[in-house]
Amino acid sequence: MNNTILVDHPLVQHKLTLMRDKSTSTKGFRQLMREIASLLCYEVTRDLSLEPVQIETPMMPMQAYRLSGKKLMFAPILRAGMGLIDGMLDLVPSADVAHIGLYRDPESLVAVEYYFKAPSDLPARLVIVVDPMLATGNTAVAAVDRLKEHGASEVRFVCLLATQVGLTNIHTHHPDVRVWTAAIDGQLNEHGYILPGLGDAGDRLYGTQ
Repeated sequence: MNNTILVDHPLVQHKLTLMRDKSTSTKGFRQLMREIASLLCYEVTRDLSLEPVQIETPMMPMQAYRLSGKKLMFAPILRAGMGLIDGMLDLVPSADVAHIGLYRDPESLVAVEYYFKAPSDLPARLVIVVDPMLATGNTAVAAVDRLKEHGASEVRFVCLLATQVGLTNIHTHHPDVRVWTAAIDGQLNEHGYILPGLGDAGDRLYGTQ
Protein backbone atom coordinates (compact mmCIF):
# COMPACT_ATOMS: atom_id res chain seq x y z
CA MET A 1 0.00 0.00 0.00
CA ASN A 2 1.24 3.50 -0.80
CA ASN A 3 0.35 4.68 2.70
CA THR A 4 2.43 1.99 4.40
CA ILE A 5 6.16 2.51 4.97
CA LEU A 6 8.13 -0.61 5.92
CA VAL A 7 11.17 0.37 7.98
CA ASP A 8 13.72 -2.25 6.96
CA HIS A 9 16.85 -0.65 8.44
CA PRO A 10 19.20 -3.43 9.65
CA LEU A 11 19.27 -2.12 13.23
CA VAL A 12 15.47 -2.04 13.36
CA GLN A 13 15.22 -5.59 12.06
CA HIS A 14 17.91 -6.84 14.45
CA LYS A 15 16.24 -5.30 17.50
CA LEU A 16 12.83 -6.56 16.42
CA THR A 17 14.21 -10.11 16.19
CA LEU A 18 15.50 -9.83 19.76
CA MET A 19 12.09 -8.58 20.89
CA ARG A 20 10.30 -11.48 19.22
CA ASP A 21 12.49 -14.02 21.07
CA LYS A 22 10.54 -15.34 24.05
CA SER A 23 13.77 -15.71 26.04
CA THR A 24 14.33 -11.93 26.08
CA SER A 25 13.83 -10.64 29.64
CA THR A 26 11.39 -7.92 30.64
CA LYS A 27 14.32 -5.56 31.20
CA GLY A 28 15.77 -6.42 27.80
CA PHE A 29 12.43 -6.09 26.05
CA ARG A 30 11.84 -2.67 27.63
CA GLN A 31 15.28 -1.41 26.62
CA LEU A 32 14.89 -2.70 23.07
CA MET A 33 11.48 -1.01 22.84
CA ARG A 34 13.08 2.31 23.75
CA GLU A 35 15.90 1.84 21.25
CA ILE A 36 13.69 0.78 18.35
CA ALA A 37 11.29 3.66 19.12
CA SER A 38 14.06 6.18 18.47
CA LEU A 39 14.85 4.53 15.14
CA LEU A 40 11.19 4.51 14.10
CA CYS A 41 10.84 8.14 15.21
CA TYR A 42 13.78 9.04 12.98
CA GLU A 43 11.94 7.54 10.00
CA VAL A 44 8.49 9.00 10.68
CA THR A 45 9.98 12.51 11.03
CA ARG A 46 12.21 12.26 7.96
CA ASP A 47 10.15 14.77 5.93
CA LEU A 48 9.60 17.46 8.56
CA SER A 49 9.84 21.02 7.25
CA LEU A 50 12.93 23.15 7.80
CA GLU A 51 13.50 26.89 7.66
CA PRO A 52 16.76 28.81 7.20
CA VAL A 53 18.18 30.79 10.13
CA GLN A 54 21.28 32.89 10.63
CA ILE A 55 23.58 31.77 13.43
CA GLU A 56 27.18 32.25 14.47
CA THR A 57 29.45 29.30 14.99
CA PRO A 58 32.62 29.75 17.08
CA MET A 59 34.32 30.40 13.75
CA MET A 60 31.97 32.58 11.66
CA PRO A 61 28.36 33.49 10.79
CA MET A 62 26.43 31.04 8.62
CA GLN A 63 22.97 30.10 7.38
CA ALA A 64 21.72 26.89 8.98
CA TYR A 65 18.36 25.14 9.30
CA ARG A 66 15.89 24.44 12.08
CA LEU A 67 12.50 22.76 12.28
CA SER A 68 9.49 24.74 11.18
CA GLY A 69 5.78 24.10 10.67
CA LYS A 70 3.45 22.19 12.97
CA LYS A 71 4.60 21.26 16.45
CA LEU A 72 4.89 17.52 17.11
CA MET A 73 2.62 15.59 19.44
CA PHE A 74 2.99 11.91 20.26
CA ALA A 75 -0.19 10.01 21.12
CA PRO A 76 0.51 6.59 22.69
CA ILE A 77 -2.35 4.12 22.95
CA LEU A 78 -2.33 2.87 26.55
CA ARG A 79 -0.80 0.86 27.89
CA ALA A 80 1.72 -0.72 25.52
CA GLY A 81 2.15 2.48 23.51
CA MET A 82 3.86 4.06 26.51
CA GLY A 83 6.80 1.74 25.94
CA LEU A 84 7.64 3.64 22.75
CA ILE A 85 7.37 7.15 24.14
CA ASP A 86 10.68 7.51 26.00
CA GLY A 87 12.66 6.52 22.93
CA MET A 88 10.75 8.99 20.78
CA LEU A 89 11.15 11.79 23.33
CA ASP A 90 14.89 11.06 23.41
CA LEU A 91 14.90 12.20 19.79
CA VAL A 92 12.28 14.99 20.04
CA PRO A 93 12.28 16.16 23.69
CA SER A 94 10.14 19.23 22.90
CA ALA A 95 7.17 17.17 21.68
CA ASP A 96 4.00 17.09 23.76
CA VAL A 97 2.27 13.81 24.64
CA ALA A 98 -1.43 12.92 24.53
CA HIS A 99 -2.82 9.76 26.12
CA ILE A 100 -5.47 7.52 24.60
CA GLY A 101 -6.81 4.72 26.79
CA LEU A 102 -8.30 1.90 24.70
CA TYR A 103 -8.60 -1.81 25.23
CA ARG A 104 -9.81 -4.52 22.90
CA ASP A 105 -12.85 -6.47 24.06
CA PRO A 106 -11.64 -10.09 24.16
CA GLU A 107 -14.83 -11.46 22.58
CA SER A 108 -15.92 -8.85 20.03
CA LEU A 109 -12.39 -7.45 19.43
CA VAL A 110 -14.03 -4.00 19.38
CA ALA A 111 -11.99 -1.13 20.86
CA VAL A 112 -13.39 0.30 24.10
CA GLU A 113 -12.25 3.75 25.26
CA TYR A 114 -11.62 4.49 28.94
CA TYR A 115 -9.38 7.60 28.86
CA PHE A 116 -8.51 10.50 26.56
CA LYS A 117 -6.33 13.53 27.27
CA ALA A 118 -4.74 15.77 24.64
CA PRO A 119 -3.69 19.40 24.14
CA SER A 120 -6.48 21.71 23.03
CA ASP A 121 -4.69 22.88 19.86
CA LEU A 122 -4.79 19.60 17.94
CA PRO A 123 -5.49 21.30 14.58
CA ALA A 124 -2.08 22.98 14.85
CA ARG A 125 -0.22 19.72 15.54
CA LEU A 126 1.36 16.91 13.59
CA VAL A 127 0.04 13.97 15.62
CA ILE A 128 1.97 10.71 15.67
CA VAL A 129 -0.06 7.85 17.15
CA VAL A 130 2.10 5.06 18.58
CA ASP A 131 1.22 1.48 19.49
CA PRO A 132 3.49 -1.57 19.22
CA MET A 133 0.89 -3.70 17.41
CA LEU A 134 -1.50 -3.04 14.53
CA ALA A 135 -3.45 -6.31 14.63
CA THR A 136 -7.13 -6.04 13.69
CA GLY A 137 -6.73 -2.27 13.36
CA ASN A 138 -9.85 -1.59 15.43
CA THR A 139 -7.94 0.16 18.21
CA ALA A 140 -5.92 2.25 15.76
CA VAL A 141 -9.08 3.34 13.91
CA ALA A 142 -10.77 4.27 17.20
CA ALA A 143 -7.74 6.31 18.30
CA VAL A 144 -7.59 8.24 15.04
CA ASP A 145 -11.37 8.74 15.13
CA ARG A 146 -11.08 10.34 18.57
CA LEU A 147 -8.18 12.59 17.59
CA LYS A 148 -9.98 13.81 14.49
CA GLU A 149 -13.11 14.50 16.53
CA HIS A 150 -10.94 16.89 18.55
CA GLY A 151 -9.63 18.62 15.44
CA ALA A 152 -6.48 16.72 14.46
CA SER A 153 -5.93 17.19 10.74
CA GLU A 154 -2.53 15.56 10.18
CA VAL A 155 -2.09 12.14 11.76
CA ARG A 156 0.54 9.43 11.32
CA PHE A 157 0.74 5.98 12.90
CA VAL A 158 3.84 4.11 14.09
CA CYS A 159 4.00 0.46 15.17
CA LEU A 160 6.44 -2.41 15.47
CA LEU A 161 4.25 -5.04 13.83
CA ALA A 162 1.25 -4.86 11.51
CA THR A 163 -0.96 -7.28 9.61
CA GLN A 164 -2.59 -6.80 6.24
CA VAL A 165 -5.96 -6.94 8.01
CA GLY A 166 -4.99 -4.07 10.29
CA LEU A 167 -3.48 -2.01 7.50
CA THR A 168 -6.55 -2.45 5.32
CA ASN A 169 -8.78 -1.46 8.23
CA ILE A 170 -6.99 1.78 9.07
CA HIS A 171 -6.48 2.80 5.43
CA THR A 172 -10.14 2.11 4.64
CA HIS A 173 -11.36 4.32 7.48
CA HIS A 174 -8.55 6.87 7.31
CA PRO A 175 -6.90 6.88 3.86
CA ASP A 176 -4.97 10.03 4.76
CA VAL A 177 -3.08 8.33 7.62
CA ARG A 178 0.31 6.90 6.72
CA VAL A 179 1.62 3.94 8.71
CA TRP A 180 5.26 3.21 9.56
CA THR A 181 5.96 -0.36 10.69
CA ALA A 182 9.02 -2.56 11.20
CA ALA A 183 7.29 -5.70 9.86
CA ILE A 184 4.07 -7.01 8.36
CA ASP A 185 3.21 -10.44 9.78
CA GLY A 186 1.06 -13.02 8.07
CA GLN A 187 -2.01 -13.64 10.17
CA LEU A 188 -4.09 -13.28 13.34
CA ASN A 189 -5.23 -16.05 15.66
CA GLU A 190 -8.79 -16.43 16.94
CA HIS A 191 -8.06 -13.99 19.79
CA GLY A 192 -6.77 -11.28 17.46
CA TYR A 193 -3.09 -11.75 18.29
CA ILE A 194 -0.51 -11.34 15.54
CA LEU A 195 1.26 -14.50 14.32
CA PRO A 196 4.17 -15.07 14.55
CA GLY A 197 4.22 -11.75 16.40
CA LEU A 198 5.99 -11.22 19.71
CA GLY A 199 3.23 -11.99 22.21
CA ASP A 200 1.38 -9.38 24.24
CA ALA A 201 3.59 -6.28 24.06
CA GLY A 202 2.14 -4.76 27.24
CA ASP A 203 2.64 -7.94 29.25
CA ARG A 204 6.21 -8.34 28.04
CA LEU A 205 6.95 -4.67 28.63
CA TYR A 206 5.67 -4.63 32.21
CA GLY A 207 6.24 -8.23 33.25
CA THR A 208 2.55 -9.06 33.72
CA GLN A 209 2.18 -12.14 31.53
